[in-house]
Amino acid sequence: MNAIIEQIRSHRSIRKFKPDPVSDEQLRQIVAAAQAAPTSTNIQAYSVIGVRNEATRQQFVELTGGQRHIGESPLFLVWCADLRRVQAALRLHGIESLEQNVETFLLATIDATLAAQNATIAAESLGLGTVYIGGIRNNPARASELLQLPQLVYPVFGMCVGVPDQSPDIRPRLPQEAIFHEETYREEKIATGIEAYDPVSKQYYRDRTGGSKDTYWSQEMVGRFRKERIRGHMLDFLSSQGFIIK
Repeated sequence: MNAIIEQIRSHRSIRKFKPDPVSDEQLRQIVAAAQAAPTSTNIQAYSVIGVRNEATRQQFVELTGGQRHIGESPLFLVWCADLRRVQAALRLHGIESLEQNVETFLLATIDATLAAQNATIAAESLGLGTVYIGGIRNNPARASELLQLPQLVYPVFGMCVGVPDQSPDIRPRLPQEAIFHEETYREEKIATGIEAYDPVSKQYYRDRTGGSKDTYWSQEMVGRFRKERIRGHMLDFLSSQGFIIK
């Protein structure tokens, strides 16, 4: 296994950080790595906003449901899907209307996600830790207000960045046989994959919590996909930000 693959496979979400700042040079390297990510036909339909101000980070703690690590991390990056810049480019050529559909929404969201993952790998190579914060979409309107996001920009997720002050175990993943299909999708892999993974994930949760959490992956999915946790408000919010999904 080469060093890059070993680093990627050693990824852990960090939720406890030392007070050490992320330097400007480290941030430049992280953003440069993000910009090197693939982007659909060079559209580069994303932006990233770095939040260091402690008061602002505390407001993100509140809107994400009390995720304290946002306030404790020295740097909070918010990754945004951004069609605003594309619209500006079109207007330079006299085209006022940006044609949109599901595909334009997807390509901006995917661009932001690919860039963010490059940033994660870069940050970890510099000795930093990260954790993605999907909870920013609990109240995307308030998040957009804090960041002063214009039309055609929305926050996809946040990311805490800082020097780790913990060393959690690596979370086990589904067996490779459950997610890799040869030539065509094989439905029969679903049940066998879950059956193999549930006991592994159960042991992980026990070890992680000192035995206080007795659950496993498929049971966790029941809670994760309750109606109130699926963020049904997102479509109305995206429409209010000028995204047309049709």
